[in-house]
Amino acid sequence: MTPERETSARERGPVGATAATRPRTRLDQPRSPRRRLLPEWDPEAFGRLSERIARFLGTGRFIVWMTVVIIAWVLWNIFAPRDVRFDNYPFIFLTLMLSLQASYAAPLILLAQNRQDDRDRVNLEQDRKQNERSIADTEYLTREIAALRIGLGEVATRDWIRSELQDLMKELEARQHHDGHVVFPAERSDRPSGRDVDDR
Repeated sequence: MTPERETSARERGPVGATAATRPRTRLDQPRSPRRRLLPEWDPEAFGRLSERIARFLGTGRFIVWMTVVIIAWVLWNIFAPRDVRFDNYPFIFLTLMLSLQASYAAPLILLAQNRQDDRDRVNLEQDRKQNERSIADTEYLTREIAALRIGLGEVATRDWIRSELQDLMKELEARQHHDGHVVFPAERSDRPSGRDVDDR
């Protein structure tokens, strides 16, 4: 292939049915965010809000307030003048409001329970790893203590050395009495005071 043909092939670009229509993407740069039709929200903030609502729904304060609202609703729609009543005797609107409140409360409680399950799972995994580390540390310390005990069993202690020296002295004294010669020259009575025998 001649150099003129190589340059003309490079200038034409990629060949094929999809090569011309495919947009070039750069791998060294992040993609630009896409536009979304639905609004975005922070799932953590929504989860915290659902937990707060679920905690409030599980308190006695919520039950008291809901009871007060229902009693006031019923009393207003029974004893108030007819033209200011907004929900007559079958209390259909009250039933609708209570079912609406229950339909929102159930998913919020389930979401809070799922978040609590996730936290419990993470805590359980951390506790398991901590227990494994504690067991490994305990086994290591047990091996070290056993090695120290074995090592101390072979070390000569002061009492053992003292007893061995006393046994040796008794054996030497017994030989002295048996043979009749002095084993310890320092114990002779003719030794001059202040000077050893070897210093002469």
